Order: sequence, then C-alpha cells, then structure tokens
Amino acid sequence: MFKYLSALFACTLACCAANPAPSQNVVWHDARTLTVEGKGWTNTLKFYDRLPSSAKGVVRSPVWNLSQDSAGMTVRFMTDSPEIAARWMLRKSGLAMPHMPASGVSGLDLYTKENGKWHWVGAGRPTALSNELAIASGLKPGNREYMLYLPLYNGLDSLEIGVKANSDFEPAAPRPEKPIVFYGTSILQGGCASRPGMAYPAIVGRWLDWPTINLGFSGNAHSEPEVAALLAQLDPAVYVIDPLPNMQAALVATRIEPLVKTLRAAHKETPIILVENIAYCDAPFVEGRRGYIKSNAALKVVYENLKHSGIRNLYYLSAKGLIGDDGEGTVDGTHATDLGFERMAEKVTPILRKALHR
Repeated sequence: MFKYLSALFACTLACCAANPAPSQNVVWHDARTLTVEGKGWTNTLKFYDRLPSSAKGVVRSPVWNLSQDSAGMTVRFMTDSPEIAARWMLRKSGLAMPHMPASGVSGLDLYTKENGKWHWVGAGRPTALSNELAIASGLKPGNREYMLYLPLYNGLDSLEIGVKANSDFEPAAPRPEKPIVFYGTSILQGGCASRPGMAYPAIVGRWLDWPTINLGFSGNAHSEPEVAALLAQLDPAVYVIDPLPNMQAALVATRIEPLVKTLRAAHKETPIILVENIAYCDAPFVEGRRGYIKSNAALKVVYENLKHSGIRNLYYLSAKGLIGDDGEGTVDGTHATDLGFERMAEKVTPILRKALHR
C-alpha cells in the first residue's frame, strides 16, 4: 500500500510540475513588435497598461492601479516552430490569491487556430517575478496562428516569445473588426479563472473570433462619469456594460443612465448591452446576499427609461441562468470558476451575435 501511495504521489508531482525550461536554440522576440490586441489606447505609461496616461489623477486611485493589470490583452503571431517559449517580467510579487491560482493571476495562456476555431495549446505557470519557460513543445508540423493571453490580475514590464532557431515567425495579420469593449467588475476582469483564456470576455472573443477589450476593475466598477468619458473615447463594435456587482441599487439608478447617454452621445449607433448582476449562488439560503435583486430591478427601470427616451440599439441581458442555477459556477458564491465563465459566455454570445448581425 505504501509503495502504491508513493507512486501515486510521484505521479501527481510529475503531472503538476512546473513548465520545462526552453531549449538552448530558442530565438527571442519582443511581444510589442507583434500583433497586440486588447489595448484601447496607445498613449499608456507602460505598454501593457489598460488606460491612457491621461487617466492618472482623473480616475480614482484603485481604478488607475487596476488598469496596470494586463487583463484581456493578447499577442497574436504566426509560426511553424515545434516549441513556443515565453519569458516575462511581472510587476507585482503577489502571484496568486487565496481563491485564484497563479496560473490565472500572473500566468500566460496559449491558443492556436485549427480548422477555423481556437484551441488551447499550453499555459505558462509563473513561479517568480521573472519567468522563462517553454509553454508548448513537440508541436506537430505546420505554420499556424497563435494567440497568447496575458495575466489577468498582474501587470507586465516585459514579454518575449521564443521559437526555435530557423523557424518562420511573424506577426499575425491585424483583424479588421472593431473590438467588443467590456466594462465591469472583478468577475469581468477574470476572477477567478484558472488561466487567462477562461475569463468570459476571452471565451466570447474566441467563439466569435473577434477582438475584445477587457476593462474590468476589481471591486471598483462604479460607473463614475470619468470612466464613462474614457469609455466614450473608444470606438468599439459593441459595448458590454456589466458593473452591477459593484453597485447598489441607488448607484445603479443614478449612474447607469448618464453612462449610457455619454456613450450614445459619442457613438450614435453603437450597440450597448446592459448586463444584470449574476444571481449569487448562496442567495437562496443567505438573505443578506439578495441585494442584487434590487440592483437588477433598478437596472431594468433605467433600461426602460432609456428606451422610452429614444435610445436605440440598446440590449438587456437578464441574470436568469447567467452563471447556472445549480450553485456550481463560482468559487465563493460570487467569483466564477471556469465552469461559471463558460456559462456566462453561453448567455452573452447570442445577444452579441444579434448586436453584431452575425
């Protein structure tokens, strides 16, 4: 019995081992020279920031600090290399959280396109501020497009992609579509995905094969006028407005309508989707967790008022079934597991297809 348990423990360690080191003959390329998606602004203090430098001192400090997380950003490239490696320097030493692993907080996530669909290939699991490792090795022959997702709750000072010497390597062609812009909370930012590609905006982006921008600000999606003005600077295909988990009913009643009107003043026809607060998994049993019901009711009133005032191309997504109804979609009743995020994507994608006429 002891020998069996020892063998099982050794197997578990092997299966959970860190990524291997890159091969010796790897050539490194600065990711900034490739096709980077998920940046709404180019005039950022650091390349992988999510808000422009002009936002510093304008938005609240927590929003500014969170904007230095690289959530939603991807690097796209073409290569026939049998090995893909990465080395990246993180900005924060806290690699993980009690309810979210380092692979999601600070890791990288690699997908490739096969037969017109995106398929997972490998993940970069960080062990320190500075990491250098092989994400995928022994890849089958062929020149393919790859997409590398960046950390959800950490920022980057630098990122390089490594491929075998003498391999073809070039940026992927920029996609012509305007991005889908998502604005929201810690859930939207990606808490608590096991890896960056499992945040629901990322899943939706793959399913639609469409570029996305993730403007999730953990605990701080208060829909303030300063943020509304920044959102209006962008020119997306669709706005997805999902901040309610950070807003009580009174704040919903006073801030969502001005936010939508700010966006509509800047973009006369761009579709805007308003998303209700998810139904917290423990709410059927814990009365104190049912405040979201009032917030959702307030959002519905705002939506009806906006429609009656003549706002067009406005869509509404109910909380019903948004994260499932079996209590299995979250880590803590609020923040989604990968299962919860896939369920959210299943609800958001159809309404986006309608808005995009796809």
